[in-house]
Amino acid sequence: MTARPRIAVSSCLLGELVRFNGGHSRDRFLSGALDPFVDWVRICPEMELGLGTPRETLRLERSPDGPRLMTRTTGVDLTGRMTALARARSAALDVDGYVFKSRSPSCGLHGIPLHPEGGGRPVGKRNRGAFASVVTDAHPLLPVEDEGRLNDALLRESFVERVFAHARLRELLDGEWRPADLVAFHARHKMQILAHDPVHYREAGRVVARAGVRPRQELGADYARAFRSALATKATVGRNVNVLQHCMGMITLDPARRADLVEVIESYQAGRVPLSVPTTLLRHHARGQPAAYVRDQTYFLPFPEALRLRNHVPA
Repeated sequence: MTARPRIAVSSCLLGELVRFNGGHSRDRFLSGALDPFVDWVRICPEMELGLGTPRETLRLERSPDGPRLMTRTTGVDLTGRMTALARARSAALDVDGYVFKSRSPSCGLHGIPLHPEGGGRPVGKRNRGAFASVVTDAHPLLPVEDEGRLNDALLRESFVERVFAHARLRELLDGEWRPADLVAFHARHKMQILAHDPVHYREAGRVVARAGVRPRQELGADYARAFRSALATKATVGRNVNVLQHCMGMITLDPARRADLVEVIESYQAGRVPLSVPTTLLRHHARGQPAAYVRDQTYFLPFPEALRLRNHVPA
């Protein structure tokens, strides 16, 4: 696994002193376990607007034209400036994922309060921050999360898996690839895609089937869309089980080892062991040239093993 993800991040989450109160919101996972494996693109839109720190806090206010980003005390409308910054940032954004600061009227992804015009108690909490809303609208297939949701083991695994998959695809398409390289890429990702979305897997397969007859740029764009759409669908226990059983059927095993593997897969399906148990056992059995196709599937190592993100038991 050579591709190194580029991840945009609210810079306060990496310890930069850019919060409204002059502090930071350092996140242990991002600045600790994940840091050695990725390249960060640090962004603080409020600092880029020149608001400085410490600074007046902001809020979203309701208006006939949609939510407005306002300073709380002085009532300055920052919506136009923030929207222009977000559009400029979005146009130049070349990353594999984005981690936003939760509960921020600029960067929050979920549940940002919307206040009446001029202030008062919130009238709704189903909004995105002014900056995050523009970025996510411009990049609908970009893996995005906030640091609060990354405390959930399943959401953390899903996000990290997607950013590493996006990075591998970016590395391929940024290089001097040939149609045969795209075919090989798709083959290595077959099981990983199937665990997420068999429908988009078939769509990606139809794109690859025409790899030798279509213009390269058009081919790459269509494949990227199908690939990223597939990974945007959450993997399920049922689809993981189907993939595990499919891989098991491609490996020559004696009856005792096959029975042992079947038992482990059933234990995963029943929620008694994490996904790391059957995948580790399958990788062990897939040693040797006859099982190279299975062994080389990105499904088994979708991200650095040191992150230990598959060690949670499915609910």
